Amino acid sequence: MGPDQALLYIVATPIGNLADMVPRAVEVLQCADLVAAEDTRHSQRLFSHFNIDTPLMAYHDHSDDKRTEQILQRLEQGQKIALISDAGTPLISDPGYRLVREARSRGIRVVPIPGPCAFVAALSAAGLPSDRFSFEGFLPAKAGAREKALRELAADTRTMVFYEAPHRVADTLDAMVEAFGGEREAVIAREISKAFETFHLAPLAELAAWVRADSNQQRGEIVLLVRGAEHRQDSELDSEAERVMKLLLAELPPKRAAALAAEITGVNKKTLYNWSLEQK
Repeated sequence: MGPDQALLYIVATPIGNLADMVPRAVEVLQCADLVAAEDTRHSQRLFSHFNIDTPLMAYHDHSDDKRTEQILQRLEQGQKIALISDAGTPLISDPGYRLVREARSRGIRVVPIPGPCAFVAALSAAGLPSDRFSFEGFLPAKAGAREKALRELAADTRTMVFYEAPHRVADTLDAMVEAFGGEREAVIAREISKAFETFHLAPLAELAAWVRADSNQQRGEIVLLVRGAEHRQDSELDSEAERVMKLLLAELPPKRAAALAAEITGVNKKTLYNWSLEQK
């Protein structure tokens, strides 16, 4: 087991408004021996505001094994180290779990200091079902990989939550229209807890057009939320509809096959499309 005094704190920090900082987080950062920060220059503003003079070390999800080992050695010497990201809760949408996993394997206590998290804040205020949801993080940057990832999610009945970069958000919304259908409800949550906080709920086709028409909506920190698919009712697909779909799928992509099969059989296009995804 590691030293009794060794502690690795995972500290959430504000995603916009500095007043969102919880008192316990301030106390931990002030009392720690070292703070491992994603960007030490960025963190200086936070430290100055709360009169924190604890030494800072750069540590992020691309840090090498040598830097990780330096932190672990200091923990094994009995130091208290806090891990922070640029904003929000560390380890959400980054692979920093490696440090936590290794610390635990060495008997070092890991303590979360809960606080702001962009996707949780967005989900709480979006107005979409939140009893079941899937956090997908960032989609692939390349169009082909992004479209494939979205197609694989098209039949998911949970509310889906994504992070997206400003310069890609318009293209991503267009890809979502193609994968999920333009009528699917979605929300853009932008600049949460900042001066220009924006929430906008609309069918995907309308939301995509709204974002493209206003360049301001393509700036800042962005969370996209998409309502899940309607619960699948595969049993409603009769044998004739299945036969038609199988024939069409042999030659056509699922969306086109579903559209043609709907005209032939009278079965709802979305039901046919969701059924086709289940066959993969």
